[in-house]
Amino acid sequence: MTVVRLGYVAMSMELQNASPSQTMTFAQFQKIRDREAAIRKLERIAISNLEHTLRLLRHNAFSDIHFYRLTSRLIPLANHEELLDWDYMKPLKKKLLEVGEFAKKNDMRIDFHPDHFVVINSDKKDVLKNSIKTLKLHYMLLKNMEIDPEHRCVLHVGGNYKETDKSLERFVENWMVVPSSIQKMIMLENDDTSFTVDDTLYLCEKLGIPLVFDYHHHLAHHRNEKWQENWERIVTTWKDSPLPIKMHISSPKNEQEFRHHADYIDSDMFFRFLKEIKGTVSQIDCMIEAKMKDQALFKLMEDVEKRNDIEIMDGSSFRLV
Repeated sequence: MTVVRLGYVAMSMELQNASPSQTMTFAQFQKIRDREAAIRKLERIAISNLEHTLRLLRHNAFSDIHFYRLTSRLIPLANHEELLDWDYMKPLKKKLLEVGEFAKKNDMRIDFHPDHFVVINSDKKDVLKNSIKTLKLHYMLLKNMEIDPEHRCVLHVGGNYKETDKSLERFVENWMVVPSSIQKMIMLENDDTSFTVDDTLYLCEKLGIPLVFDYHHHLAHHRNEKWQENWERIVTTWKDSPLPIKMHISSPKNEQEFRHHADYIDSDMFFRFLKEIKGTVSQIDCMIEAKMKDQALFKLMEDVEKRNDIEIMDGSSFRLV
């Protein structure tokens, strides 16, 4: 049997006034003449983001949701080149620890998916340097939550630059300058335009990185449509991970905008995938990437409950039978 756990990304459509991604632009920062007062305002925003994150985690616990992606925008202007003297972690340690303790107490898997500007295979040294700096920020957030950072950060391979093989090899070369503690944090995901499952598997197997299979991305971009032929290899990339295998699930907005995410999940499409992998893993954690966030999860569970080939475990988990 295979247990399926559902999660969602960053924002709740159910909770009001609970954004964990409140921000301040550098232009707004500069308008505050007293620099120390401006920094204190940044810290207040970051603390508010963490308080909202705790609200979201409580909402998740109440709804039996055990899987959640934290926003990468918890700390506005973190690592900005004009604020390198700002020790932003110090005033946030207490709140970060509260987030981590709540997640652990409620057996909640939490992780990150940094923005697209984190590009390990870049051919520009400054982009690689800033990418590593951003990854270090995520590492320190997890460490201050007292969450083991191993396999908590999903990345795309990066830019294709119209030369797939060279771009893959550049990833391997640049990987060598990524600190080992950061390397252990990374998972790689196949994308919908540049790097297929086969491409991503090449890196994952070569470098010992778990592969997060994105089913929708695969349908949009592949050389070999039969992903099932690679499934055992995908599972094997997780053999040394302390966490269950993870995948991303979304549905196309429509045929014309196939790559765009729909508001909700097409349950028939999802179960076409689940039927293929049933019994191959004991548990799979499925991150829903849909516009309606937690409402998409609740709607999917309503659809799942109508089926006769599953056993409901709780508000976000079921067993394939």
